[in-house]
Amino acid sequence: MSETVAPALVRQMWQVLEPVHAAIYYAPQANEEAAALGYDTATRWPSYFTWRSAPLGAAGPELVAATYYSFSAAMIRDYVPAIWDTATPETVLASRLRAVDRTLRGLLPDLVGTPELAEAATLARRAAEAAVTAGRPLAAANADLPWPDEPHLVLWQAASVLREHRGDGHLAALLAAALDPCEALVSFAAIGAAPVEVFAGRGWTPQEWQAARERLTARGWLDTDGLATEAGRAGRDEVERLTDQLATGPWRALGTAGAGRLAQLVGPPAVALARSGIFPRQSTLGLGARR
Repeated sequence: MSETVAPALVRQMWQVLEPVHAAIYYAPQANEEAAALGYDTATRWPSYFTWRSAPLGAAGPELVAATYYSFSAAMIRDYVPAIWDTATPETVLASRLRAVDRTLRGLLPDLVGTPELAEAATLARRAAEAAVTAGRPLAAANADLPWPDEPHLVLWQAASVLREHRGDGHLAALLAAALDPCEALVSFAAIGAAPVEVFAGRGWTPQEWQAARERLTARGWLDTDGLATEAGRAGRDEVERLTDQLATGPWRALGTAGAGRLAQLVGPPAVALARSGIFPRQSTLGLGARR
């Protein structure tokens, strides 16, 4: 029987693995690979949608909007399915792995190739392979991909499966809370996760954002200034509690000792990536706030 894993450890595993996964969306090496494929890298969105959606195949806008949830469907239609006219998903996946290889070698030169990173890759893969992907399309799409040979690439792929496993579960928690895609962001901003302007990249119009605020105010989640009420904070806390609960499976399979060891091993590369300067100072990753 699998052991119980504390919610704090489940949260910690997300926090240490998220920078490893998310480097693909911000690193200059990844931008260079995207540009080589023919994507416009003046903004991050063409490559973001391409890198993240490629495991799904030539996904259309409805599928991408459904799996991403908090992006405006109108914004997604600006990029999808046009991104597949530039490169096929198969070509993108090969380039994505090259981008990860270059990124991690460039940003973690003292860690790639070490026994510690190889051990981390082994543990992370065990956790990823234990993730049940039923009802979790992005996690399943990444889990379907063949495993690379080199440990730093195994670590990244495992981190991606685990990140999308948690993310798919987070969407289930938002649905359980009856938060529609725009309301999910408005309620997140209302607890101070990031300034409202940071969420503009998700493509919602000012009118759509205001309408979502009004719906949440009527529900009692926001006050007249757009800040979370006690009920709103409690609601977001419940979303995060359920997100953690739904993300527990891989860590229960790995065990507290194994997960703790993985957190210890991934800590240095996560810190190095966080200090590399590739990530914006404020973002919608939510690492510093309750989601």
